[in-house]
Amino acid sequence: MDTNHRMKPASPARRAFVLAAVCLAALCMPLSFTGPAIAIPAIAADLHGTPLALAWITNAFMLSFGGCLMVAGALADRYGRKRVFLLGMGVFSAAALALAAAPGILWLDVLRAVQGLGCAMALSSGLAALAQEFDGPARARAFSLIGAAFGVGLAFGPFMAGILITHTGWRAIFAATAAAGLAALLGAARAMRESRDPQAHGVDWPGALTFTGALSLFTYGLLQAPHSGWGSAASLGLLGGAALLLAVFIRVERRAARPMLDLTLFRLPAFAGVQLLAAAPAFSFVVLLVLLPARFIGVEGYGAFDAGRMMIALSAPMLVLPILAGMAAQRFAAAHICASGLLLAAGGLLWLSTCAPGQAPAAFIGPLLLIGCGISLPWGLMDGLAVSVVPVERAGMAAGIFNTTRVAGEGLALAIVSALLGSLTVAALGGAGLAGIGVEQAALAGPFLALGELQQAGALLPHASGAELAQAYGTAFHHLLYVLASITTVSALLILAFLRHPAHAATDAAALPACKTQN
Repeated sequence: MDTNHRMKPASPARRAFVLAAVCLAALCMPLSFTGPAIAIPAIAADLHGTPLALAWITNAFMLSFGGCLMVAGALADRYGRKRVFLLGMGVFSAAALALAAAPGILWLDVLRAVQGLGCAMALSSGLAALAQEFDGPARARAFSLIGAAFGVGLAFGPFMAGILITHTGWRAIFAATAAAGLAALLGAARAMRESRDPQAHGVDWPGALTFTGALSLFTYGLLQAPHSGWGSAASLGLLGGAALLLAVFIRVERRAARPMLDLTLFRLPAFAGVQLLAAAPAFSFVVLLVLLPARFIGVEGYGAFDAGRMMIALSAPMLVLPILAGMAAQRFAAAHICASGLLLAAGGLLWLSTCAPGQAPAAFIGPLLLIGCGISLPWGLMDGLAVSVVPVERAGMAAGIFNTTRVAGEGLALAIVSALLGSLTVAALGGAGLAGIGVEQAALAGPFLALGELQQAGALLPHASGAELAQAYGTAFHHLLYVLASITTVSALLILAFLRHPAHAATDAAALPACKTQN
């Protein structure tokens, strides 16, 4: 029983302040992801940096965010949700202010990882604190507002970032999120009550360290491969180290008295299907939040404002359709809605693949809307499914695993897709028959071109025209979208199979052996 269950109910005004603080924190998180994606071309022009260093601007944040969620949740349960929330928002805001004054690309990458840590602390503790303040239908409404805050951040984050970059500069993005984070911190400090779980035990540090280490090495290996080669000693060493740490993590979790991750849950098809559902939008939607701004600004020649405005077509359906999907789930099977949405998104990806560089902006609107509409359908059902497939006593762990899978999966998907686009771009340059382009030159210029840095790629390939470079990029992007559409289609079919009988999953989970108790 949590300590705050023995307290008197909070006043409506105090609970409203708590909800506003957590919603503001939730708004900061997608803004911290989508905003810098728009800013990468401006950051590259200002601070320069290699393609690998520029890729870490986004990946460092996602890696730290996803890798620390479960640990942050355990710390919040043990040491207090309010304490961890305030510390998380303090870390986030301080990192954002430092990012606004970052003198170089290395500092930017390191501070982005620190910012991701703050987000993990704030999200895990804020949601737990919110669950203690509200009950019944009020809790459902509160969490729907959290989802709406995420939707607003995803839908309008690129647009707001474009405005700030156009009129103030890229550093203003971080200053704005710092101000929002400080407002959330002050609101929570005033209104949030402390709560903790007296049954909580220590953090599974061996599991946490091996999990984060495996995630880090795998991400680094993927980002390094296009530069040093997939068969190079550096790439193979990083990927091999990740596999070794993953094996150690599985061994540690199987032997732990109180594991961070109950691996027995993965015996359930429905639970495995929910984890796949958490990761599927990363390949059909989340990676586009980073790749498309680079294309619009670097290849299509849009300004930051126009690129941000174009991204609204992709994300705006998130404001409405998740709610409609929740209503539709009362009449139709959730698995059918989720699979249908993913298939629509796959169709949108195939449609987008027909848009070669240089087409009118209107040509992109239809496929972007279709992708956004498709991915909005499972988006509105995922969180409910995550806890519905396990018994109520395992719901906390299930939610933690789900959120970790979702955020860490987004980071991994971004690393995988970035590496794949880099390799495809190198291959497109080599196969384009351009005069004066050798294997080594293509390998050097390809990663810059994959980021939309035509000027840098052109400096390395002086014999190639801008039109030829754009055509090579378009060929690589076309092939990449076919891969993403295939992954999304397969995910839809697997989810349909795994979630065929989600109503029976909780009963099946109850029959699994429970985690060993501490002696």
